Amino acid sequence: MRDTLTSVFQLLDLHSARSTRLEAGGAWSLRFPDRHVLKFAAVTRGGCWMLHPEHPEVELRAGDAFLLCHTPSYVLASDRSLPPENGAEVIDWSASDTGRYGGDEVALLAGAFAVSALHERVIHDALPRLMLLRRETAAAAAIMRTLELMEVEFQAARMGASLMRHHLAEMLLVQMLRAHASAETVRGGWISTLTDPKLGAALGAIHGAPERHWTLRELAGIAGMSRSAFAQAFQRALGRTPIDYAAHWRMQVAEDLLARGLSVTEVSDRMGYSTQSAFGAAYKRIRGQSPGAVTRRAEARP
Repeated sequence: MRDTLTSVFQLLDLHSARSTRLEAGGAWSLRFPDRHVLKFAAVTRGGCWMLHPEHPEVELRAGDAFLLCHTPSYVLASDRSLPPENGAEVIDWSASDTGRYGGDEVALLAGAFAVSALHERVIHDALPRLMLLRRETAAAAAIMRTLELMEVEFQAARMGASLMRHHLAEMLLVQMLRAHASAETVRGGWISTLTDPKLGAALGAIHGAPERHWTLRELAGIAGMSRSAFAQAFQRALGRTPIDYAAHWRMQVAEDLLARGLSVTEVSDRMGYSTQSAFGAAYKRIRGQSPGAVTRRAEARP
């Protein structure tokens, strides 16, 4: 059975848009545009400031990393008083995945990810707009080891370097999500619930078998809790009852299958419905449209 994070990643069709490296020196301020759903960056040498429109400015030192969800336009700078230049224009990113500006006192590694437009909310509902991971935290050591491997792939023009950076970027994203989930200050959402052995087990069952029409008794048994205690704890953590959450996840998967070109009949069968009409009614109740509307859009795509 797939674990919850794996099932979510497969549904999201999460892929690394590009992994990049930035070197900068002197007095500089660079603004990066709103382009990606998810982006992480880590300082590997020196230090700088990160200015986010929705948070206080953050001083970053070597070993610090951050993750942005639904990335707004943000600024990296050595001098916060400088008006920022457009980092996508003043650096020639077309020639190399390493951008250089003024020197090399500061170095950062970054990865940007696109997410299926159908399922962006799955990520938005689980993550803060900005997650900061300081080098002093326990999770930072593992992340730095992965960053060191990525740095090697940038420095040496070896066979498969781009592919290696792609997979290392995915590893870094998972490591940062683990760090976020295990943080004591994080409460609520499916990512933080993964660290709860009881609720996480039930959540894993739901995600691993979306076609199964789970009962409260079954899920409480997997969690090793009484039905009432499990139902209360699950709703407190996820904001939905266990059965409602399972139904919404089932339809999230169903929408993905419909968008990929499967027929309503095929998806109805896969999702465990005895009739197409029963599936259609459940889908419309939860997703607010008929499954046929999704298939028609999929057929209309070039």
